[in-house]
Amino acid sequence: MPSSGNTADGDTGVVDLLVLGGGTAGIVGARTAAALGARVLLVERHRTGGDCLWTGCVPSKSLLAAAAAAADARRAGALGVDVPRVSVDFARVRAHVRAAIGTIEPDDSPATLRAAGVRVLAGTAVLTGPDTARVDGRAVTFRSALLATGADPLLPPVPGLADARPLTSETVWDELTELPGRLVVLGGGPIGCELGQAFARLGAGVTVVDGARRLLGGEDPEASAVVAAALRRDGVDVRLGQQAASVARGELALADGTRIAFDALLVAVGRRARTGMLGCADAGVRRADDGRVVVDGTLRTTNPRIWAAGDVTGPPYFTHTAGVHGSIAASNAVLGLRREVDRVVPRVTYTAPEVASVGVSPEDGRARGLTLRRVGHETVDRAVTEAGTEGFTTLVLDRRRRIVGATVVGPRAGETLGELALAVRRGLRASDLAGTTHPYPTYNDAVVDAALDDVRDRLASFPVRPLLRAAVRLRGRRLDRQRSAR
Repeated sequence: MPSSGNTADGDTGVVDLLVLGGGTAGIVGARTAAALGARVLLVERHRTGGDCLWTGCVPSKSLLAAAAAAADARRAGALGVDVPRVSVDFARVRAHVRAAIGTIEPDDSPATLRAAGVRVLAGTAVLTGPDTARVDGRAVTFRSALLATGADPLLPPVPGLADARPLTSETVWDELTELPGRLVVLGGGPIGCELGQAFARLGAGVTVVDGARRLLGGEDPEASAVVAAALRRDGVDVRLGQQAASVARGELALADGTRIAFDALLVAVGRRARTGMLGCADAGVRRADDGRVVVDGTLRTTNPRIWAAGDVTGPPYFTHTAGVHGSIAASNAVLGLRREVDRVVPRVTYTAPEVASVGVSPEDGRARGLTLRRVGHETVDRAVTEAGTEGFTTLVLDRRRRIVGATVVGPRAGETLGELALAVRRGLRASDLAGTTHPYPTYNDAVVDAALDDVRDRLASFPVRPLLRAAVRLRGRRLDRQRSAR
């Protein structure tokens, strides 16, 4: 039975599932195992809730909401509404961010976990053997364990960078107390683009630097181009194709000799699994060269008693995958199941416009000779009414007309993606979407229009078109004979 939470912290006993880490994967995994009747002990060294609550999803989306309000006020004139002056009080913006965290925090708190039957210990856990661990000197024996210790922001080996004490996605929320006049963001991935655009919209002078030739290198090139144009419209100086060479005296030097002065430097170039002090070698848990824990399709490690989920297993670093994987790993561990993770993983970059993708990208689909159905949002009525027609929706179809991928660029694109992720996962065809009644007008109309385009093209193709014409003529003759018989 699940623990009531009344057991003394010093008496750990033998637990069915030891969970190392109190972020999304650990919390979901622990609650799943407790609900299944397992005795669960969760150990967290800092605070439950993890990156998502404290330094990731919640604060960043709260900041983006404030930035969007400022941007909407500035562009209101295009809709006939004049806002003479937009003033940003950064202290109140930060208060809004903290309030959002405070509102959500109880859902991830130790008290809520204990109420769900999970024992919680504050401390640092280290694996000491295949079925043992130590928590600040306390010995713990486990039947199974779940590693969910997350990841840390990477600092690239740029000379002088560490000495400049740069901000990261973890430290920016506490250390940046005033809106900087000049902010340099090193990294043009999702985090760099989101935060760079947000601070620019709030009034900072922002430069985004990336050594790649385009922003959001993991997305379709057309989507990257739309986002780059949007950032530039918001005043961001986007510098691409140049590596950072050094940092000194408040300046970032690029490989071509260009120097960019800054008041604050934010590094967003990736993450590394947090496993260095975990004791993986003593437990027989293999790590890859980049530090991540190696798992199979069921999230089991090289130690058959230990599973891992979330950022500690490497990319993709998404809260939604961490939660789902935490649940799968925990149920596999305590019930002896062999459930595998779903390979259909949706992703969203929350810039303005958003970029939402799932499955095969348009670029890869084109290279593989698959069918692409693209609808530009200039033809979407809801986009026209809101004077926001930048963006597009593209469906990627296989030879059986099944939807195998989709990319949506536009407002609230992430909301549209759920339907498309389900379509990819269930092997739905374009005709399935076209035959489903959707509300009008929405940005989702682009999905329906793209599906209808495919249906119409199929109806116009050989031999479908001649067969349809023959069917229409046959129907007409029958009606004529019935009329003559009267």
